[in-house]
Amino acid sequence: MSPKTKPLSRVNEEAIQLLTKELGVADTARFIRQFTTGTGDYTEERRERFAETSLDDLLEEIEERRGRNS
Repeated sequence: MSPKTKPLSRVNEEAIQLLTKELGVADTARFIRQFTTGTGDYTEERRERFAETSLDDLLEEIEERRGRNS
């Protein structure tokens, strides 16, 4: 006799209910989010965003931010 398995959708539903009960809605959402993949191409977006920015520009911005935070 083999054990009866639940459909995966039911297992997911029960897991979310348990997580929400134990962790709360916000932490359940944070937990689940770590397993979902994002969209887009971060490497290409980064290239486009910093295409006109030199290393010296970035270093200057870092130093400015450090000065504001001290």
